[in-house]
Amino acid sequence: MEHAHTLSALLRKRGEIAGQIEAAQATLRELVSDLDAVDATIRLFDPDADLGMIKSKPVPPRYQAFRGEMQRHCLNALRIADKPVTSLDITLKACEARGINPNDQRSVVLIRKRVSAALYKLGERGVARSIPLDGEYKGWELIR
Repeated sequence: MEHAHTLSALLRKRGEIAGQIEAAQATLRELVSDLDAVDATIRLFDPDADLGMIKSKPVPPRYQAFRGEMQRHCLNALRIADKPVTSLDITLKACEARGINPNDQRSVVLIRKRVSAALYKLGERGVARSIPLDGEYKGWELIR
């Protein structure tokens, strides 16, 4: 078979996704059970309560940061750097500090967007500046 490695990787990936689906379904069953218990408790206190009128609350975003946390990560990385650093360098340090797996691409992309926004704001405030580097990246440094 000429595509054995590709097929093997696809089968492994399918197994991972199937496992994530099973875990999500188990979590959903648990949440439905919890909701039923809360509904039953509400009915004890108010048998005529219209539970369908209660709006659901939005789920907070993944890896939500406290106000100013990303700017603090950026400033700390810029302070200790002896040369301009990229947003990816700062992102990896922020992931390490927050206990986020740096191999999880989705998480790294999300945190990198937040780091880039924080760097942009620091640039607008005159605290940091971007410096073109070789290739498509730009480095950042503190304005001293």
